[in-house]
Amino acid sequence: MPHLPDVVLWSVPAFVLLTALELVSYRLHPDDQAEGYEAKDAATSIGMGLGSLAFDALWKIPIVALYTVLYELTPLRLPVLWWTLPLMLLAQDFFYYWSHRGHHVVRILWACHVVHHSSRNFNLTTALRQPWTSLTVWPFYVPMIALGVHPAAVAFCSSVNLVYQFWVHTERVGRLPRPFEYVLNTPSHHRVHHASQGGYLDRNFGGILIVWDRMFGSFVPEGERPVYGLTKNIDTYNPLRVATHEYAAIARDLKAARGWRERAGRIFRGPGWQPVSAAERADGPAASTAGVAEKVA
Repeated sequence: MPHLPDVVLWSVPAFVLLTALELVSYRLHPDDQAEGYEAKDAATSIGMGLGSLAFDALWKIPIVALYTVLYELTPLRLPVLWWTLPLMLLAQDFFYYWSHRGHHVVRILWACHVVHHSSRNFNLTTALRQPWTSLTVWPFYVPMIALGVHPAAVAFCSSVNLVYQFWVHTERVGRLPRPFEYVLNTPSHHRVHHASQGGYLDRNFGGILIVWDRMFGSFVPEGERPVYGLTKNIDTYNPLRVATHEYAAIARDLKAARGWRERAGRIFRGPGWQPVSAAERADGPAASTAGVAEKVA
């Protein structure tokens, strides 16, 4: 297959320039309602991004090995051509949507992704606040490998998706013209995704395209001003705690769990799931909502 460029590496100068321009814009034109930049928070986001590069390099070893085995087993081959590459990008964006959605609704997956939502600010450095445990992402792209897409092509498409999403992490860009807002993931749509209000939770999962959210019922337009962060914020700038706090919370819940059914729920149900007690079950159907709690981290 032809050599594919490292789009993330080539985009680093643009990341730096755009972040500098956004920072200057807040200095020249402050926004009373937007947090803008806070030094410790931005430093944590950058530190999480740098750490993710190191850990991702580690996780790539078993993932690439597994993808390679699956690629050799499938009889299908999809060459990288001018007309197949857009189809690969479209497929990757589709599977990214389901990966992203899964990482919001399954707690053990949320433990990885919660890192990206842990900042109470929303600026371009927030895009760099990436998890250190991205080993949970690989299963969602197995269908692409099974269809004959080379692992390197899957990695390239994922990098393109990641680079695209950098610019949507800003409050300095308002709504775009309607055709763009209808098709693409934009800063307006992604502000909703990072908001912690109840009506905004678990919405707008798209990477490059927002059409998947429109198709599968997870789209919400931006209305009231978003409040960023988690429903229960962690109040720390320590990168290690940011990276592991939800795993620690899961471990505490497993230790206190009463039985294997509750343990399974603590891992595989939603992030805010709570077990229904015997007394609540005795109260009848009115207690059926007791096991659905607000998402916390």
